[in-house]
Amino acid sequence: MAKRDYYEILGVAKGADAKELKKAYRKVAMKFHPDKNPGDKVAEDKFKEAAEAYEILSDEQKRARYDRYGHAGVDPQAGFGGRGMNMDDIFANFSDIFGDSGSPFESFFGGGARTRSRQRGQKGSNLRIKVSLTLEEIADGVTKKIKVKKQNSCDTCNGSGAKDSNAVSTCGTCQGSGYVRQVKSTFLGQMQTTTVCPTCNGSGQQITSKCGTCKGEGRNMGEETIEIEIPAGVEGGMQLSMRGKGNAGKNGGPKGDLLIAIEEKKHDHFTRDGQNIMFDLFLNFADAALGTSIEVPTLGKLVKISIPPGTQAGKIFRLRGKGIPSVQGYAEKGDQLINVNIWTPKKLSPEEKSMLEKMRDLPNFAPKGGKGQKGFFARMKDYFE
Repeated sequence: MAKRDYYEILGVAKGADAKELKKAYRKVAMKFHPDKNPGDKVAEDKFKEAAEAYEILSDEQKRARYDRYGHAGVDPQAGFGGRGMNMDDIFANFSDIFGDSGSPFESFFGGGARTRSRQRGQKGSNLRIKVSLTLEEIADGVTKKIKVKKQNSCDTCNGSGAKDSNAVSTCGTCQGSGYVRQVKSTFLGQMQTTTVCPTCNGSGQQITSKCGTCKGEGRNMGEETIEIEIPAGVEGGMQLSMRGKGNAGKNGGPKGDLLIAIEEKKHDHFTRDGQNIMFDLFLNFADAALGTSIEVPTLGKLVKISIPPGTQAGKIFRLRGKGIPSVQGYAEKGDQLINVNIWTPKKLSPEEKSMLEKMRDLPNFAPKGGKGQKGFFARMKDYFE
């Protein structure tokens, strides 16, 4: 089944700001919260659907890709940052909305913490790197192996931070539940709030003797070679994400993500315009007047094209399908546009100058521009139409 529009899910306009998004998401989440709709699979699906929509639209870069490419721009199968979400993801990522910052939202429905599983440690931070690509790599897609300095899980304690299995005890603050409850008085009466335990950060356990290698952190600084699959058709300024490839979490917490910023290298021959590539072809006057065959470069190989007699400067030739593919993967490739320029020598020999002076006053060499002749932008308009 096709996914619904994220703006439609939250009931907001496309230009909605962060405050409007948060308010709209909170309203939808309250309506379909699992504790308010126990056993209702449809409500649970709508609750997850709203969380996914908010995850994308509340992130400026993900939202920009979604606005430009739709769901394909945040599709994890294409290397982007969108993802299906489970209840653990939802409550962990949006704790400020679901009550971990003191809001009565969870307890209003009877303690939403029951729907969450206990989290170990703290989540690791995201890593950001930049990858520079040639147009050839962008056209075909490429796999890159990048060495990244990052925090990795400690091999000695397997990320727990404890000296051994006997160096862990039940947290005395939350009694092993991972959460603490408070009762607050409001104008609606007494309301119970449930928050992550500040002592054990939701793990339900405390370390009594720290690992000697990582000093209780559960992670060490190191280097990792990461293989990144970059899909064809990406653009400079895009950001891809790899879930779980960031810094290791503290005390066995989940890993952060690796965020990859795409940068396009300047090409010797081509400039890019969306899916099309532009190439400037320089002809001498004789070839333009008499016509010729000439080889021009493409992103794959040299291609021979025919230049008809009387070709004018500014003429645009098109090589279909020699451009950049769509990042969504289902649209046709763009084209290569060849813009003709007539090369004028800056210095002439006496013989060359004499020949041109004889030609100058011949009727056939008088310029015919003006009436009936289209300029560059008019020709480009004709091309795209």
